[in-house]
Amino acid sequence: MSNFEQFRYDFYQSNYTIDDQEEGYNSYGSSENLSARRKCQIRDQPPANAFVPLEMLLPSQSYTGQILQPTYSPNTLSHLSYTDGFDEEPPLLEELGINFEHIWQKTLTVLNPMKPADGSIMNETDLTGPMVFCLALGATLLLAGKVHFGYVYGVSAIGCLAIHALLNLMSISGVSHGCVASVLGYCLLPMVILSTSALVFSLQGILGTLLALFIIGWCSLSASKIFTSALAMEGQQLLIAYPCALLYGLFALLAVF
Repeated sequence: MSNFEQFRYDFYQSNYTIDDQEEGYNSYGSSENLSARRKCQIRDQPPANAFVPLEMLLPSQSYTGQILQPTYSPNTLSHLSYTDGFDEEPPLLEELGINFEHIWQKTLTVLNPMKPADGSIMNETDLTGPMVFCLALGATLLLAGKVHFGYVYGVSAIGCLAIHALLNLMSISGVSHGCVASVLGYCLLPMVILSTSALVFSLQGILGTLLALFIIGWCSLSASKIFTSALAMEGQQLLIAYPCALLYGLFALLAVF
């Protein structure tokens, strides 16, 4: 009996402890994790002949900015900067086509019928001066008790169309509607002087008739001079002056009566 108990004790006794069991389990788990990582790395690596984007090969850049604030580089700021500054932009009046120097030169050309006209300046379709002179004519007529704004613009439009058709038939190069309107509008300036004189004295007498005839000749002479210079129609000034005189005669009738 004693020998059997001694055999039982010797059979169950060993050096194996619980700590050794935990270490073995941990080592087995770590080996399994290591093998799983290696399998994932091998699976994630692309094959040798596959196309790999450049972004995957480059090292990832660390974000140095703050949260919700993008980082700016000098290259980004250079693209955002404007190439043209405000100093290089043309003036607003020049973009709108308003040149006070040309307006003054055209006005002096009209006021002095004997002065030779510059055809290059008069070819410009500048309607700033004509609009101002039409408004001035209507305003002076209004001060005299005559509301003729509609007549002024209506006669101006019909006269520009008629003179445009006539000049295209007479000239070789032809002329545009804007040039005709510009020239006829600038030459309306002496008619403003006539309507202003109606505020001082009556134009229905002999003096008023003579003044009206003088103003009509002044306007038609200036317009015909400019047209012949701009369209190279030498020797045809009197032929152009006659229809212009008929047109400005209508404005004179508005001022006199």
